[in-house]
Amino acid sequence: MIVRKSLWALLFLLPVLVSAQREPQYTQYMYNIGSFNPAYVGSVETPDLSLLYRSQWIDIPGAPRTFRFGANVPIGEQHGLGFNAMSDQLGPVSQTFVDVSYSFQVNLSESSFLSFGLSAGGNILNTDFSKGTFENPGEPILDAQNINEFYPTVGAGIFMYGEEWYLGASVPNFLTDGLTSDEVAQIVEDQIQFHFIGGYVFDLSDNLKFKPAFLLSYISGAPLTTDLSANFLISDVVTVGAGYRFDNAVSGLAGFQINPSIFIGYAYDYNTNGLGEFNSGSHEFILKFYLGRGGERNRDTDKDKNKKKGKQIDSPRFF
Repeated sequence: MIVRKSLWALLFLLPVLVSAQREPQYTQYMYNIGSFNPAYVGSVETPDLSLLYRSQWIDIPGAPRTFRFGANVPIGEQHGLGFNAMSDQLGPVSQTFVDVSYSFQVNLSESSFLSFGLSAGGNILNTDFSKGTFENPGEPILDAQNINEFYPTVGAGIFMYGEEWYLGASVPNFLTDGLTSDEVAQIVEDQIQFHFIGGYVFDLSDNLKFKPAFLLSYISGAPLTTDLSANFLISDVVTVGAGYRFDNAVSGLAGFQINPSIFIGYAYDYNTNGLGEFNSGSHEFILKFYLGRGGERNRDTDKDKNKKKGKQIDSPRFF
């Protein structure tokens, strides 16, 4: 029941956001799979690092701001380790997520793989209800003024993929019934959240690829969140595309492969619901570093090498 009286839109929507957006929202989810599916971490070709910043609903005070750092590290031919650290700010509520992931994968065929993943970590929840103006100042939760609590998280996922396609399902946290206090339970949704993701890479020509993808997110009692995207990869360097979040927003996406080791991406969202008239959209930036990928690559040679090893996708630029 928040925040500042200058804009009642955020105050009106906050109860929905707190209950249905426990996991931060991403538009460039296709480059950020390891943040919500631990089975992804061993599927990468070489170690990679990701930095993401999202500024949501520009012009609305107290609107969400998200920063994420992630790392995916393949180990041998079947194992992978990952690390996630996320900071999510929404009005007087801030959450810091930290977890580590492990994945184990098996060959389904010469060119397809199935990975199983587990994650464990925790969330530090901080609130300062002295900030902002409240619609219902008599609510008991506001008497606490400041809440500083830690609660653990345990998640799992599966990720099936080949050189040009992927499908995954995950649950970021199974411990929703173990919230440490009544105050935390009033702020953090106590329902399990499910994610389903998929994508395919179509070779339209030697220099053009079409990369459609989807992400479905579901919490019991809340509407299904459906994200669809369509990106075109030009000469393995420039990415342009668009996305649509049902009953929520349309998006424009762009990316640039600076060199074989560095990718930068940007997304802009425009709200198609009633909130659109109160803000100037949302901005999202991602920067990815692919370690150990110096020099130009020969894709045919790499494919033969990967098949011989029985591991890994053709290129982390695909997904």
